[in-house]
Amino acid sequence: MCLAIPGKIISIKSGDDEFLKSGKVSFSGIAQEVGLMMVPEAKVNDYVLVHVGVAISVVDEAEALKTLRYLEEIGELDELHKDQ
Repeated sequence: MCLAIPGKIISIKSGDDEFLKSGKVSFSGIAQEVGLMMVPEAKVNDYVLVHVGVAISVVDEAEALKTLRYLEEIGELDELHKDQ
């Protein structure tokens, strides 16, 4: 099963080509480079759902935080922390 994980956008790389738009997204304190081309409306401090390195939608902060808490409780965020 594949999951989309919520994360908070902490920076966005601006450029001329929207198809190459990317930014840093924090997942419980672990920052990863993420493609933002599917969420052109996203801005710094928004929460997005990320699937295989690409943000697929902007989500509500309260729901994102609730989902992150659940994932932490069941140990699903441990892999992110191991890679750092």
